[in-house]
Amino acid sequence: MVTGGGAGIGKAISLALAKEGADIAITDVNLETAQQTAKEIEELGRRSYVAQADVSDSGAIESFVNAVVEKFGRIDILVNNAGITRDTLLIRMKDADWDAVLKINLTGTFNCTRAVSKIMLKQRSGRIVNMASVIGLMGNVGQANYAASKAGVIALTKSAAKELASRGILVNAIAPGFIMTRMTEVLSEQVKAEMLKIIPLSRFGKPEDIANTVLFLVSDSASYITGQVIQVDGGMVM
Repeated sequence: MVTGGGAGIGKAISLALAKEGADIAITDVNLETAQQTAKEIEELGRRSYVAQADVSDSGAIESFVNAVVEKFGRIDILVNNAGITRDTLLIRMKDADWDAVLKINLTGTFNCTRAVSKIMLKQRSGRIVNMASVIGLMGNVGQANYAASKAGVIALTKSAAKELASRGILVNAIAPGFIMTRMTEVLSEQVKAEMLKIIPLSRFGKPEDIANTVLFLVSDSASYITGQVIQVDGGMVM
């Protein structure tokens, strides 16, 4: 199950998992892009299931998870990828901007984790990967809401990892740096140039860089890793 799996990082993760033999359930607010990703998954010979759902709506997520289990019988992997930004300086930030980002990025991760954990606890196995951000570690001007939401995701990851470990469920987070997606392409060239200066590898990441890290975390090679935050940022935050 991949939230926000219709485009960008979520799509790259969905396709990478499908190539390794997973059937994929995608929830996304943009049904059209999610259906296109599902089509590509099926072209790889895997099954897919798509539904339009807002991760901040706990009822909608419960219904989606139940539908996934009915179709596939189980859920082995959850990737909490859905996220938004509403950037502006703290003193100018509207309540709606704060609330929207916290609801999708943090509450959405909680809703999906809670719903899927019930399934994984019965299975006595599972992998959960949450999408945090280096901004949740370092903060950023104009992103107080986003930074707070991603810092919350990190804390949620560690707490869930401790609660679920005894049943064989591993919970980790990935903190991407500057990854080239539609969300970041809208930034000005000046902002991009400034960002490059603080990345030791002197390049921006690709969605596939994050997808490859997800593949590792859900594989048997990572069976002794839980409660961790893996930064995939070209050395940006050390």
